[in-house]
Amino acid sequence: MPMPGHEIEAAIKAALPGAIVELTDLAGDNDHWAAKVTAPQFAGKSRVQQHKMVYAAFGDKMGGELHALQVTTVVPN
Repeated sequence: MPMPGHEIEAAIKAALPGAIVELTDLAGDNDHWAAKVTAPQFAGKSRVQQHKMVYAAFGDKMGGELHALQVTTVVPN
């Protein structure tokens, strides 16, 4: 069963308190998502490190319950 958007947003915000999460359902199937995540925790981190921080929020759900997640990360000004 696909992971609904509100659960994706909640998982990211739990892992990265204060994050702003903008979700887009890419295929209209609740299974392929794009997330733009703006978080102060990204400051000083490489893009790869930032993405790993987001993916870590899902643990073993990535690739299963959450089939596909395209991530864009932003460091707030």
